[in-house]
Amino acid sequence: MMKFGIVCVSDRCSQGIYEDKSGPAIEEIIKPLAHEIKYLTVPDEKEDISAALITLADDFKADIVLTTGGTGFAPRDVTPEATESVIERRAPGISEAVRMKSLAITPKAMLSRAVSGIRGKTLIINLPGSPKAVRESLEVIMPVFEHAVETMSGKTISCGRNEN
Repeated sequence: MMKFGIVCVSDRCSQGIYEDKSGPAIEEIIKPLAHEIKYLTVPDEKEDISAALITLADDFKADIVLTTGGTGFAPRDVTPEATESVIERRAPGISEAVRMKSLAITPKAMLSRAVSGIRGKTLIINLPGSPKAVRESLEVIMPVFEHAVETMSGKTISCGRNEN
């Protein structure tokens, strides 16, 4: 069981104008893997996003933080920049895998600027803003969550081998 943080990045959701549907979709999907989930909603402001990621990684000690929203080309889409400002090591394969899966569904997937990386012992992953895209993305990456957390904690010593 893992500890998860979810960050909904949306001006409208943070103001109560729009109900977040992607965050609850994430929560529903990860619930079987989670012993604790903390959910935050922030506006599309780099400082607010960075602060939420730091809070979830450093204070809440989440194993995995999943963001939703703010990864496209719109002027206020700054989730990747906020994430890059707080991670210590990049994990590009995760975002690349999501893009590959998404490209099989829509050519618009190549417009994703989502990033993934590690802060301390927390894996931070940017996900798209739509519930459908969140479900498709999690389907691809959830199989590696447990191994990623074990590896970050130093508990896995045979990474890359299939030892049964």
